[in-house]
Amino acid sequence: MSVEFVIKKKIQGFSLDISMKSSARRIGILGASGCGKSMTLKSIAGIVNPDEGNIVINGKTFFDSKRKINERTQKRNVGYMFQNYALFPNMTVEKNIFCGLACGKEEKMQKAEKMIRKFRLEGLEKRYPHELSGGEQQRVALARIMAYEPNIILLDEPFSAMDMFLKDQLFKELMQFLEDYEGTVLLVSHNRDEIYQFSEEILVLDHGKSICQGNTKEIFKNPRKKEAAKLTGCKNISRIHKISDYQILAKDWNLKIHTKEKVNDDISYIGIRAHEFIPVWEMPKQNAIPIRQYEITELPFEHKFFIRTDGEKEIYWYVQKEKMKIIKEKGMPKYLEIPEEEILLLE
Repeated sequence: MSVEFVIKKKIQGFSLDISMKSSARRIGILGASGCGKSMTLKSIAGIVNPDEGNIVINGKTFFDSKRKINERTQKRNVGYMFQNYALFPNMTVEKNIFCGLACGKEEKMQKAEKMIRKFRLEGLEKRYPHELSGGEQQRVALARIMAYEPNIILLDEPFSAMDMFLKDQLFKELMQFLEDYEGTVLLVSHNRDEIYQFSEEILVLDHGKSICQGNTKEIFKNPRKKEAAKLTGCKNISRIHKISDYQILAKDWNLKIHTKEKVNDDISYIGIRAHEFIPVWEMPKQNAIPIRQYEITELPFEHKFFIRTDGEKEIYWYVQKEKMKIIKEKGMPKYLEIPEEEILLLE
């Protein structure tokens, strides 16, 4: 299984210019709203025609602008799950599943019955989409896709309009249903938790551009790019001035910081995730942010501190509920220490 594409497209003032090559079975595309995620999927599916580039899925060329290849959507054998599932409102569950299958009536019914059993839709065959719950609609949409036996499945933010409880429940179900699917699945989302749980590899987009690609866990651990760090959840990012190979000045915090990793000349920012600070009640040796003032937001399972420093920007410090006990016992720390191994050096 493999995915390879170069997609260039200009439309209404927006420019998409991205590329990716991967042999992973589960791929995520992470980016903010409007960055080109959905346009990428629509280009793969043949709904949108790129201006330039090529799209090759599992060795089959869908699109190649130089060779004048542009396979019709129907020939690409792509399963596309839209945000709203795009079920036909005037068709029953059963008909939604087998509608469009290129086979005889008896075979259509057999495939529909198989999918109804697989996706636990027994008893719902004659119902219409408006009579189904959100979870049932998702299962019907996925059953319809799987009935086609597609070479690749494209998931276009399928959980974006759901509340947290339903989203978690349906995400778990989706992962279970896809366990025995051997083809490639590509999920686009602005939600970093969904992408992290789902993907073996990710492509990170920013304003229509590819900014990094690779192993999901490695990119979350060390995103390398400022925008990738923000998209993967880093709340604290500062401009820097390089003092030496292993020391920088974090301009926005007015703080000198020693680094474990060598600071190359292409590094312009430093990042530290909000959960990585170490509270210190005495003066630490180095990398210490003095706490001058702070505000606190108490949530059910964590506390969020907004620390005012000697610099221009606040520091975000998130403390899980079980770790708040020591702070309640000892009082607010005087400093927050930045562990050298948790520092993100960013281009």
